[in-house]
Amino acid sequence: MTRHLRYTIILHPDPEGGYAVEVPALPGCHTQGETIAEAIAAVKDAIRPCVEDLIDSGEPVPVETEPAQAIVIDVETAA
Repeated sequence: MTRHLRYTIILHPDPEGGYAVEVPALPGCHTQGETIAEAIAAVKDAIRPCVEDLIDSGEPVPVETEPAQAIVIDVETAA
């Protein structure tokens, strides 16, 4: 049986090149890629075993009902 799951991913540009990727709904599920496309492909490959490990250990599989939102804000400091 195939399940369709949808997760928010966060891409963090690496100053030395490439991207680190995390899945907030699946703590510990992260990977990287040289390009955005590679990072997305890599995280899809990383999510599968994360979910399978949860199922095998009898733990619930997190399901996002609403996508996370990222907002950029400006903050002024005295320093």
